[in-house]
Amino acid sequence: MKAPASKLPDVGTTIFTVISRRAEELGAVNLGQGFPDYPVDPRLIELVTAAMQAGFNQYAPMAGLPALQQRIATDVQRRHGISVDAGSEVTIAVGATEAIFSAILALVGQGDEVIVFDPAYDSYDPAVRLAGARCVHVPLQPPLFRFDWDRVRAALTPRTRMIIVNSPQNPSCTVMSPSDLQELARLAEERDLIVLSDEVYEHLVYDGAVHCSVLSDPALAARSLAMFSFGKSLHATGLRVGYCIAPAALTTELRRVHQFNTFTIATALQHAVAAYLGEKPGVFAELAPFFTAKRRLLTEGLAGSVLRVLPSQGTYFTLVDYSASQMLGALDDMEAARVLLENVGVAAIPLTPFYREPVPHRLLRLCFAKQDATLARAGERLRALR
Repeated sequence: MKAPASKLPDVGTTIFTVISRRAEELGAVNLGQGFPDYPVDPRLIELVTAAMQAGFNQYAPMAGLPALQQRIATDVQRRHGISVDAGSEVTIAVGATEAIFSAILALVGQGDEVIVFDPAYDSYDPAVRLAGARCVHVPLQPPLFRFDWDRVRAALTPRTRMIIVNSPQNPSCTVMSPSDLQELARLAEERDLIVLSDEVYEHLVYDGAVHCSVLSDPALAARSLAMFSFGKSLHATGLRVGYCIAPAALTTELRRVHQFNTFTIATALQHAVAAYLGEKPGVFAELAPFFTAKRRLLTEGLAGSVLRVLPSQGTYFTLVDYSASQMLGALDDMEAARVLLENVGVAAIPLTPFYREPVPHRLLRLCFAKQDATLARAGERLRALR
């Protein structure tokens, strides 16, 4: 049979998979892909086991387990002072990525345009294209990666349907400011745009930075879908339990796709997460101090090296400038990541795959969601870099 024409002919294996596979082959220290290498809380494991032993092994409701939806609504009320209807405005998904994918397919279509900010997480563009829409990439310029709202306005057309924001932003490690949130709200209102806000690192902000959620602005919340991830917030990326908070009208459309995409999420995992949050309602407040210590350990481990660490306002990543390295300084980031991996034994992620039109830079992304011993070993190897 003749192979059908590809819908994504320019899309290959993600850079995360490529780097992690090569790191495993070489026995390198993997500071590339964003997953912890330390154990999750044993209590969470106990609760998953208990849920399965209790017989919670069949389908959960399509929109999510009511107990977990209510935990989420209660948490949002407690932390943001925002009233969310658990049944009609909270949807449990297979990680935030599925929620993002389902929302895009539900709400944009043929001929529409969607604004994304580069460096953009690599799932956004394929989802937009599979929906039949066009992704319009607005670059954020290193090293500050700040929004240029005049440039955003210039990119808007009558076909613009949605704008996607990510804060704290991966991979730039920056956080949207209150003035940025105000400008986003103004723009969305003026142009009647849907806003998709990827907030999976909402708890990971540092040095006095504040996470500005779209949920905190009533007018913006009324036209936004906010995406979150328990995989990130509970140190367990393999859970694949995320969720979306959105007004009932947008949630209805999201669920129309979600029910035929994944339908429902592992029931025992939902019970376990709901029970865990009930036992430890303050668990999210522990994340910023925990990762601040990890960030400090990595930064101190690189002191005296040729790598210059850029400030990380949020996420569990940091960027390093390698331009002073004799070995790497003349290389683009894709080649620098390869040389660093093969010659130094440390895996990092280049930024170029996150840009439609790469901008000049000498930056690599490192993940500090790792054991202290892993970070110390990486620091030792990177300090030897000349």
